[in-house]
Amino acid sequence: MREPRLIYVMDPMCSWCWGFAPVVEALAAQASAAGVPLHLVVGGLRRERVALDPASEVRILAHWQAVNASTGQLFNFNGLPAGLVYDTAPACRALVTARSLDEQSAWPLARLIHQAFYREGLDVTRVPLLVELAERAGIPRIEFAEMFDSEAMHQATEADFTWARDLGIAGFPTVLAERDGQFALLTNGYQPLGDLAPLLERWLERGKA
Repeated sequence: MREPRLIYVMDPMCSWCWGFAPVVEALAAQASAAGVPLHLVVGGLRRERVALDPASEVRILAHWQAVNASTGQLFNFNGLPAGLVYDTAPACRALVTARSLDEQSAWPLARLIHQAFYREGLDVTRVPLLVELAERAGIPRIEFAEMFDSEAMHQATEADFTWARDLGIAGFPTVLAERDGQFALLTNGYQPLGDLAPLLERWLERGKA
């Protein structure tokens, strides 16, 4: 029987997930205090294979403004990285690789990818940058780089996408609480901590019964 866990279904290049980062960190700390770990699942937000056109960039930056207004998270509004191909699969695969090597490093890497993209304006689809960020998250550089491009990590990333899709999860962030193979939905979409912490507390309390 699987131990209870808090499952965060997200994408490291999802702006609402960046907005939600402080909330999920607080929820993870609340769950951890009760012995329930955080498990990241990547959702595969975008699979674009061409560089963004100017109109798309304007729409994305306007969306970021809305996320900033709702969540207070800071963004770099000076424009997206030049020539960005908005394919979130490489960043997702980086998190799956981190999770495979050391699950505790997956969330720190997610935070670093968020910050690099949304605050520093860096192209986090570039493998050399992902390797550098993984090293900053405490993952051995060579080990990460070798595993990142393996067929096993490609397959594991696709398995995450399929798992989320099969559960009907189409939006991020999504937080599930799992116990005895049963899922409780805490949120699908951004909600403030004040709304979610009591829901999580009730779920944790039921586990003590």
